[in-house]
Amino acid sequence: MLPLAAEGAPFILAPAAAGILAVAFGYWPVAVVLWLLSLACVAFFRDPSRSSDAPGGAVLAPADGKVLSIGPSPSPMCAIGLPMQISIFMSPANVHINRAPISGHVREAGITRGRHFPAFQDKSSDANEHSFVVIDGADGTVAYKQIAGTIARRVVCTLQAGQDVTRGQRVGLIKFSSRVDLFLPAHASVQAAAGMRTRAGVSVIAVLKPKAGSPT
Repeated sequence: MLPLAAEGAPFILAPAAAGILAVAFGYWPVAVVLWLLSLACVAFFRDPSRSSDAPGGAVLAPADGKVLSIGPSPSPMCAIGLPMQISIFMSPANVHINRAPISGHVREAGITRGRHFPAFQDKSSDANEHSFVVIDGADGTVAYKQIAGTIARRVVCTLQAGQDVTRGQRVGLIKFSSRVDLFLPAHASVQAAAGMRTRAGVSVIAVLKPKAGSPT
């Protein structure tokens, strides 16, 4: 059976039930449309198992999708020691379960409500509804944002400040197409490139190299 995210249940069951009701009143064409919508939601909320044998210092993709850009972080991120940003765009066809990029201690986690600009626009990172999570790992600190878009209306973040997280662990989802921004420290060696297709919890985005002066 196809594993599904629990958050998808209302989106799957509501049109399926409405389709049954439509049949009861003789509206077969309407029922077919509703059942197709339910099946589309089944595909959207699929939750496949993932694993990775990447080395300990590897930073894994937090989302399925396509790398939009790699560049400098905005000044607030630079101020906390995370000067590099990698943005991943998730289309409606992608798996939308997000996964922890590294193992470590969650220093900060929260959701900010906001606008719904298209997720590929730079301003969506701060203006749109988004989560913000900071993870302190053995090899350095990494942060990410789950950003809602025009179609994506809600962000689900299952992490809380103070808990520990394991790399590749499910950490939430964004309902329908969206974007995830990953913020990296200066000693990270980026392995991704613009246009790269990523798989959450599998694709290596960067490697956290030992900091200057630290033991190897």
